[in-house]
Amino acid sequence: MTSLAPSEVARIRSRFAARSHSRTFWIAWWAAAIAGELLALRPFITGPVDGIGVVFALVGGSFCAFGLIAWHRRPDSRSGALMTATGFLFFAAPVLGPLEAPLAFTVYVLVVDLWIFPFVALLLTFLTAGRLQPGVDRWLVASFALPVIVLQAAWLLTADLVDGTDLTGKNLLLVFPDADFAHQIDRLQRGSLALLGAVTVVVILARWLRASGPRRRALLPSLAGAFALACFAALLVNDLISGTRSQFLLWCAACSLVAVPAAFLAGLLRSRLARGGLADLVRDLGSAHGADLERVLARTLGDPELRVAYWLPEYDAYADADGQPVELPEPGGDLAVAPVERDGRQIAVLVHDASLDDDPELLEAVTAAAAIALENAHLHAESAARLADLRASRERIVSAGDAERRRLERDLHDGAQQRLVAISLQLRLLQNRLRDDPSAEQLVTTASEELARSLAELRELARGIHPAVLEHGLAAALDGLAARSTVPATVSYEADGRLPEQVELAAYFVACEALANVSKYAQANSVSMRVQRTNGLATIEIADDGVGGADDSLGSGLRGLADRVEALDGRLRVVSPPGGGTTVSAELPCGS
Repeated sequence: MTSLAPSEVARIRSRFAARSHSRTFWIAWWAAAIAGELLALRPFITGPVDGIGVVFALVGGSFCAFGLIAWHRRPDSRSGALMTATGFLFFAAPVLGPLEAPLAFTVYVLVVDLWIFPFVALLLTFLTAGRLQPGVDRWLVASFALPVIVLQAAWLLTADLVDGTDLTGKNLLLVFPDADFAHQIDRLQRGSLALLGAVTVVVILARWLRASGPRRRALLPSLAGAFALACFAALLVNDLISGTRSQFLLWCAACSLVAVPAAFLAGLLRSRLARGGLADLVRDLGSAHGADLERVLARTLGDPELRVAYWLPEYDAYADADGQPVELPEPGGDLAVAPVERDGRQIAVLVHDASLDDDPELLEAVTAAAAIALENAHLHAESAARLADLRASRERIVSAGDAERRRLERDLHDGAQQRLVAISLQLRLLQNRLRDDPSAEQLVTTASEELARSLAELRELARGIHPAVLEHGLAAALDGLAARSTVPATVSYEADGRLPEQVELAAYFVACEALANVSKYAQANSVSMRVQRTNGLATIEIADDGVGGADDSLGSGLRGLADRVEALDGRLRVVSPPGGGTTVSAELPCGS
């Protein structure tokens, strides 16, 4: 695994970079929005008040206002621009509708439903910063062109009479007057709009149901928009079935649109509240390490599944606080990464819910505040990884040594020891044949005795290299040691069943070395060996009643045993007060 490529880091950084516009740019847009709102409300100020018209004018104004705020606050996202476009297109109905001029009427009919394009795109792209993704999103938005553009234009080409009103002089596109055909086109248009609206609602609901907690919160504006689309779809279905427009459903559809910009503003306020938690983050980072550090960052970002992955260049990999490897998610999935750098060096990444990319400033602030603490945690993770490697290498060394001991013991048993036994048998046969020659018989007898002693020493050597008696369990091996001990020894074995092979071998060698030291230095009258197994920990203890005063820092025997025990993540202790005997104990993890 390699660190994030420079191009990938640049792409992520670009999410955090704001493309600022000039003050004139924003003044012009705000002036246009105010002018559009005044023009939309003018007919209701100077003439009779149409409640639905007022609502649509206010909806357009709210989309423009909240959209411009979002656009200015988040220039890296297209969502604000889409909201602004939706608002201006909503002005078409209240501005152009009351005008009597044929051109105004024709343009009004052509553009009255165009708001659906940026609106649907806005709902589908809340988690992708206003960018339509290939596939369902693009096809769904493009499919609205059939009822909104194609069928609308076809209706204008044929519509000469609507609800008793003659459109001959008002419809500039009238070419083939046919009221019945225009009516059928109108029904087809309403039906296709209702169907596409329902499909959009289903897509948004399905995404919300599959989403994680943070993504669901980010999708709340989309849910509000889906509810508005559902109301419009119900309104159109009612038109098709009853043939008359339901004022109740019309009011529900119009008023529900207010919830979309309001939900977007709520999302902005939630983001600002999250930024307010940065002060608590800075305060808590001083004492947070490992899992605590992840919890602090997760709480600040509102993502309980957040993980910190530290970059270890010498291992060319990412690892968590415990030194375990971490695989980074693939781009475009439910998870994303935010790099954490210190003095131009990448020290970690935050693996977070992709919905948090919708607020890059919050991510940037959190990563900047956490950089120092993460660098310290990075050092801890690096040390943990090195310690894990060291422990693994020690285990490999001990395992290799034990394997070599087995090989030597097997070679001695199957090779030299067997040949010496054969020679001993041949000397006995020769001794029986030399009964008549006392001097020759004596030489043979002496050679046979020396050979027997050599064979005994060889067996003892082979037993020390790798005790074959361990094949029958640690209890039997300790009984054998006690039987051969020069100091009276007792054994207490309080562990149920067999221990792991490496644990038994380490415990046996601890007992061997301890008994050897008792025989050489302790001046003891008795020694006891006890083995216990509790809560996944095996303990062997060898205690004598000798003179004490042993120093575990002297001699290579105990030091070698300590290395063996520590390689198994255990601990060796020697307690030997002067005049109080000596106790050697080893604690070895052995599972449950």
